[in-house]
Amino acid sequence: MAKQSFETALKKLEEVVEKLESGEVSLDQSLKLFEQGITLVRQCSKRLDEVESKVQVLVSDERGERLEEFS
Repeated sequence: MAKQSFETALKKLEEVVEKLESGEVSLDQSLKLFEQGITLVRQCSKRLDEVESKVQVLVSDERGERLEEFS
């Protein structure tokens, strides 16, 4: 699956979930959708981890200590 934006991947994941929850797809199609969903979950999770790491860097000072906590 080609790299896509987080928002696009999340939207596709929502569509996969809707199809699976509908109960109107065959077992084989369900398996394919499930595989696609797992790929999308991993892609979204990886992107969230990347963003979290960047945020941690941005809120740390030059010694790596966290700046003030924000809510």
